[in-house]
Amino acid sequence: DRSRTYTNNINEIQSYLGIEAARQAIINEMLDTMEGAGLDVDVRHLITVSDVMTSSGEVRAIGRHGVSGTKHSILARSAFEVTVSHLLRAGIIGERDELRGVTENIVVGQPIALGTGSVDLFYIPDEA
Repeated sequence: DRSRTYTNNINEIQSYLGIEAARQAIINEMLDTMEGAGLDVDVRHLITVSDVMTSSGEVRAIGRHGVSGTKHSILARSAFEVTVSHLLRAGIIGERDELRGVTENIVVGQPIALGTGSVDLFYIPDEA
């Protein structure tokens, strides 16, 4: 019966109903999981995660083979998992990191270019 049939298979939902239905199913499953664990998480956080997972038009995992593994920055990729293999591969092919994101700047101990780190302020005392 169509009105009472339910699946939590996100890939199946995507193939039959499209990426927006898969996005909504991801939100629903995360919400059910959080509520089942007794956690009160604002749904906007879950929406952000599901948007990242479906932004390419396909459902991608959050792990190293999905969203985290496709970052352009060497240090951002290596900060997630399998650090040595990411750094080794980047060193072998001579890949460079421009240090433009939050993660890579934190890794090297530089201020990030957001919030107070995005402006330069200089104090010029009054000459009285």
